Amino acid sequence: MRATDGSARESLVAWLERRGESPIVVETHVSVVAFQGERVYKVKKPVHFDFLDLSTPELRARACEREVELNRRLAPDVYLGVVEVTDDVGRVIEHAVEMRRMPDDRRLATLVRAGADSTRCIESVAEALARFHASARRSQAISAAAGRDSIGDLWEHGFSEIRPFLGTVLDAGVAARVETLVRRYLSGRNAVFAKRIATGRVCDGHGDLLADDVFCLGDGPRMLDCLEFDDRLRYGDALADVAFLAMDLELLGRPDLARCFLDRYRWRSADDWPASLEHHYIAYRAHVRAKVACLRHDQGDCEAAARARACLALVVNHLEAARVRLVLLGGLPGTGKSTLAAGLAERTGAVLLRSDVTRKELAHLPTAYRTSAHYGEGLYEPASTDAVYQRLGELAGAHLESGESVILDASWARASHRQAAECIARATAGDLIQIRCVAPASVANERIARRAAAGTDASDASAAVAATMAREYDAWPDATTIDTASRSPGEMIASACALLGP
Repeated sequence: MRATDGSARESLVAWLERRGESPIVVETHVSVVAFQGERVYKVKKPVHFDFLDLSTPELRARACEREVELNRRLAPDVYLGVVEVTDDVGRVIEHAVEMRRMPDDRRLATLVRAGADSTRCIESVAEALARFHASARRSQAISAAAGRDSIGDLWEHGFSEIRPFLGTVLDAGVAARVETLVRRYLSGRNAVFAKRIATGRVCDGHGDLLADDVFCLGDGPRMLDCLEFDDRLRYGDALADVAFLAMDLELLGRPDLARCFLDRYRWRSADDWPASLEHHYIAYRAHVRAKVACLRHDQGDCEAAARARACLALVVNHLEAARVRLVLLGGLPGTGKSTLAAGLAERTGAVLLRSDVTRKELAHLPTAYRTSAHYGEGLYEPASTDAVYQRLGELAGAHLESGESVILDASWARASHRQAAECIARATAGDLIQIRCVAPASVANERIARRAAAGTDASDASAAVAATMAREYDAWPDATTIDTASRSPGEMIASACALLGP
């Protein structure tokens, strides 16, 4: 609910005016912030939301003390302490956080909006955050906040808080799509969240890092206004912390700076997260900002509705990009499936697994070892082929659960092997995309001959093997066909990318 009156603002302004010149005052959904000379004073509004209770003076005073304590971790020379706000007879009526005033022209959001070169500042912020996260507090309770189920609870709570604004501030259909994508991603991704916890990537972070609260000074950045009112919302994956600022930079129209920031942090922290998790956390942070904008709309901010809609659009974009896909890329020997698979993996960042390579690995043979076995014999007897596809499925399942899309380069000649892959996609909540490459036999045979002459590829297929496979290839009605003889590699990759969706 909203504050019952303007007492927080009036009390702060009256107190400051008795001390000097009239302050410049701005408001957030929970605070009133006054700028006076070289100082900034912040008081809490008497609000009571589902996620925050500041309804009593005692609760507000405690929140001020906690804000100073936590923000001194990243800006010790900015947060000076908590002061008493008094009335005209000296009675204490509120408490305020006292801060050193930062130069507004060095605010990161101001620099970005002005088109100034912010790259060095962005890199400095990334490096400072990496150092901060490396030494930040860790515990079992903090780790628990980053588990899949805990993240799901945060999303579900956010859904319920936004629901009253659907149909007025936000589009109900877009919000429903968000809920579907979030639940689908989480349902198959327990392993990625467990791995982040196991590798020590979860800590007591900042929790609310926005470009408006970052200042680019000559002796290094200052990051202000961390989330102090609920420890559980500040605990989490370090990636979720940096995702907040990346999200804000995107909302400011600078996805290039967001990418620079994330890449610098990844390098400095020696972290290696899957792309889908990055998209998921950026979406989550944008959803939080959409909720905050809805609350500001409810408090009378006439521009907040547009901000909420922009945030929700960003949520959808990143959730679509976070979708985890299992691509079956098949066809007869020489039809170009391996060329297309390699190009598609490079373009999308998906993990590429080849049946030809896996077959040699299972047989403990060098990848380029050549065998002259006939179709269905030796390494290619049915039992061996089944083992290859089973191993491909096991590897693919592990990668999908870890948030990585997978491309499986194989002939996929048997419907039973495709059905098993479909089960893996279903079990890991991955999108199944099936692509079959085709080419005239003359073109395919020429490619097979060139590959054999080079002697460096894992494939043992000959023109005779391809002809036999063609006669025994099971129908594949669910696959989209790509003719590799009539298109350039770039055109083929573009067509395959389009099948993967946004």
